[in-house]
Amino acid sequence: MQPSFFAHLLQEFTTPLTNPVLVFSLILFIILLAPLLLSRIKVPGIIGLILSGVVIGPHGFNILIRNSAVELFSTIGLLYIMFIAGLELDLNEFKKNKYKSLLFGFFTFIIPLAIGYPVCRYLLQYNGLASFLTASMFATHTLVAYPIVSKFGIAKNQAVAITVGGTILTDTAVLIILAVIMGSRQGELTEAFWLRLGISLAVFAAIMFLIIPRIAQWFFSNLESEKTSHYIFVLAVVFFAAFLAEVAGVEPIIGAFVAGLALNSLIPHSSALMNRIEFIGNAIFIPFFLISVGMLVNVRVLLNGPTALIVAFTLTLVALAGKWLAAFFTQLVSRYSKPERNLIFGLSSAHAAATLAVILVGFNAKILDENILNGTIILILATCVISSFVTENAAKQTVLTTKETKVLLPQKDTETAEHLLLPITNLTTLERMLEFTLLLKSKISLNPITVLSVVPNNANAELNLAKVKKDLEASVKIAAATETNIQVLATMDYNIARGIARTSREILADSIVLAWPKRASILERYIGDKTETILTHTNKNIFICHLEKPIISLKRIVLVCLPLTELEVGFPVWLGKILKLATELSLPVSCYCNQHTQEAITYILTQSNSTITPEFTQLQKEDAIWSVEKFVQINDLLVVTAARKDALSYQPIVDAIPKWLEKEFSEINKIIIYPKRHDANQIYDVY
Repeated sequence: MQPSFFAHLLQEFTTPLTNPVLVFSLILFIILLAPLLLSRIKVPGIIGLILSGVVIGPHGFNILIRNSAVELFSTIGLLYIMFIAGLELDLNEFKKNKYKSLLFGFFTFIIPLAIGYPVCRYLLQYNGLASFLTASMFATHTLVAYPIVSKFGIAKNQAVAITVGGTILTDTAVLIILAVIMGSRQGELTEAFWLRLGISLAVFAAIMFLIIPRIAQWFFSNLESEKTSHYIFVLAVVFFAAFLAEVAGVEPIIGAFVAGLALNSLIPHSSALMNRIEFIGNAIFIPFFLISVGMLVNVRVLLNGPTALIVAFTLTLVALAGKWLAAFFTQLVSRYSKPERNLIFGLSSAHAAATLAVILVGFNAKILDENILNGTIILILATCVISSFVTENAAKQTVLTTKETKVLLPQKDTETAEHLLLPITNLTTLERMLEFTLLLKSKISLNPITVLSVVPNNANAELNLAKVKKDLEASVKIAAATETNIQVLATMDYNIARGIARTSREILADSIVLAWPKRASILERYIGDKTETILTHTNKNIFICHLEKPIISLKRIVLVCLPLTELEVGFPVWLGKILKLATELSLPVSCYCNQHTQEAITYILTQSNSTITPEFTQLQKEDAIWSVEKFVQINDLLVVTAARKDALSYQPIVDAIPKWLEKEFSEINKIIIYPKRHDANQIYDVY
């Protein structure tokens, strides 16, 4: 038995490995250990994965070959990178800076092409078609280093946004050029070819931006509790979009990116679904792609003579020079800082996916020779390494620069101490209320979200406490899916509202998120006696939320501000929460207020570097808020400010607001905000 066992063991370890279980195990160990080991010598984990691919690949120690399974996982990883890039793109930032994206896309396309063609044509002595195809390869780039900017939390930085936008523009242009070149070589560059390409791209765009979002919204809304199905649905959309793009005549990576754009507004960045998408991609699929890129590299080609070395060095130098000049000119025109320029260069300097597509197609069509192919493989390794180093250093500098130069508003410097309290009186609203609170929570807050339940202090109090704690365990699971800290509190009090107020003071909560009160008496029907007690006995920012429909069904935030609301202490805090909500959901904001409030909101937007650009409508008189009714639509989130009776912004009209909202907007999502008011001797200026 023993000899046969060892003989079988040795046979399984014969290289290249063929046992699928062993192959997958080896890949997982590399994904686990390579970043950990290289991080000790300050080398980005991405480089460790690529170098690991070089070592184990067919041109290294031949431990693994690029079989169909490796290529499948590699393709999934590449599509995942492009999908996440589209999903994390701040659409408000992109719309705000679309011309900068177009400018960078133009620079990063035309400059490498302008440098590359004469170098290939006159220095390397290739014919016109081969030179043009190789030069177009210089214009492409792959967001290999994108996981780095996600790790540093600057995915929504303007420089990142325009780079991602420029990526899709230049890669689409290059891949269309590739289709045109192949069509001309095959004698198909006719009017029919252009007509077919234009129609197919138009049909693809219509399906992705008109049909898919509607299907996705219906799916997420009607199967709200089927969390696993949500992830499977997203994956299906990504690969279907990649397939449609290929059918339309462009590369599948374009389809994956477009899928991210199509689902962008339906998947909030702080949601559990987004966390699952990023976790599985960063843990499995994207590392697989990076390892497979390394497996393509054949270092031995450098030993085949000076020609291979000259071609490889020239291609790498031209590729890096073209991308650096594109980043430099973008910096000059857009007035970016040096770290942001390096961030653009780092993200756009890596060549992998589209580069391989262009060169492999040209090589198989006998347009390009082996020297170009081998030189391109070396170029991929060199640019991926340089891209990772530059992006990581630039990301660090960008974070430090942002923290040093950002002017903080009053109370914004206490954002790390933010503490949200979510009292739950009805378990049926728990999941939706908690998901909403997760969207409001600052990512840098050190405190958890506290979910509170107060039970009456009677003979059954202890039994009720145990039951409530067990019922609230579901909230822990929901928060765990988003990697958000949460604590569950159950307490007893003779008065539930006073128990909520007392607990808010005990845990030093700065904001309380309440569900809309049930209808009962005249007072409770419109605001609730419990709510009135909480308002009276606390000085917190209070959000009273009526979430009638799923949050993803929202199309716009309508913000109605009473006069003088900007004078309240809690103004910058609650406004920051609404702006964060708009950013998370990629929603436009329509603001109805007077001139002074508009100036205060604009000031805060400027100071916080928010990407939101509200559409303002002037309300000259305090009773003009009733006219907002005709502008509110069924899929709007209506947010109205109110005030406590002893607040600076209080006026008699405030008392009628809850009744007005309940009567006129009973079927839409709405929020009443009671800002934190001034303490007795506190002096506070907004601007």
